[in-house]
Amino acid sequence: MAIDNLQTLDVIEAMENYLMRNRPPESIRPKLDLGYKIEGQSIIVFEIRPQWNDPQVILELPFAKTTFVKTKNNWKVFWMRSNLSWCSYEPKPTVKNVKEFTKLIEEDKHHCFLG
Repeated sequence: MAIDNLQTLDVIEAMENYLMRNRPPESIRPKLDLGYKIEGQSIIVFEIRPQWNDPQVILELPFAKTTFVKTKNNWKVFWMRSNLSWCSYEPKPTVKNVKEFTKLIEEDKHHCFLG
């Protein structure tokens, strides 16, 4: 079941604000950029960059994810491990809204999201 329409608007607003604050300068974006996508109940945040040995191939490398849990009315927070599995962000495994999620990514106190 997907996020409802009102939540989708809140998600888009929070994520667009996150991108405005954190995207690299326009001159660098062809080589490194940030993006997000909404998949069902989840929001996935990723780096966008060309493949090292074939710059024509553009990669989306996910590093953060949050999933809405309707029964608990909160968002679970995950980070991508080097083995490409999603793991719960143990310092704060849930947040109340997407703004808190973006704040966690930006602070990244434990260097899980962007290293």
